[in-house]
Amino acid sequence: MHTGTIILLNGTSSSGKTSLVKALQTRLEEPFLDAGIDRFLWMLPSRYLDRPLWDDVLGLAVTAGPIGLRLVSGMHHAIAALAHAGNHVIADHVLVEPAWAAECAALFADLPAYLIGVRCPLAVVEQRERERGNRTLGQARAQFHRVHAHGLYDLEVDTSLHSAAECAAQICAHLQQGSPPTALRQLHARRRLS
Repeated sequence: MHTGTIILLNGTSSSGKTSLVKALQTRLEEPFLDAGIDRFLWMLPSRYLDRPLWDDVLGLAVTAGPIGLRLVSGMHHAIAALAHAGNHVIADHVLVEPAWAAECAALFADLPAYLIGVRCPLAVVEQRERERGNRTLGQARAQFHRVHAHGLYDLEVDTSLHSAAECAAQICAHLQQGSPPTALRQLHARRRLS
């Protein structure tokens, strides 16, 4: 059995990851499962999605509480299991915890797993956050410098310059080039050396 491909999209809240997941699922010929962070958060009982219990999950989504740490670790292991079973996976993520980037690197280093940076200027994500009305104001700003702190990607796209469909086309073109993913392997190697 062949291992499935993983596309891990990392960016702040309101950077356009959800739209990009949908555009990729439309564009990619093989079925890619959406196993992103919101899918896992919505598995929680609804009472955990409001304060005060939300603080035990992700708070302002810049640091995780004990429930959030377990949930996100479970997400990482589930993505790896799906890929090992031959499924292709797209997962949008917010790598605000250094341990999350390290765990993804450890679990996905030997898999065909692409780490894609989803960039967008702070002013744009803050405007989107205000306009959407279903986001915690200030979340994108709080995440902005943390989410890309690991500093290494196989490819980066900018959703302020390109539509979701255009960003999906850039990612598909990168995959079709046949270059093996290296970012997660390099992050894992760095971690082992430190």
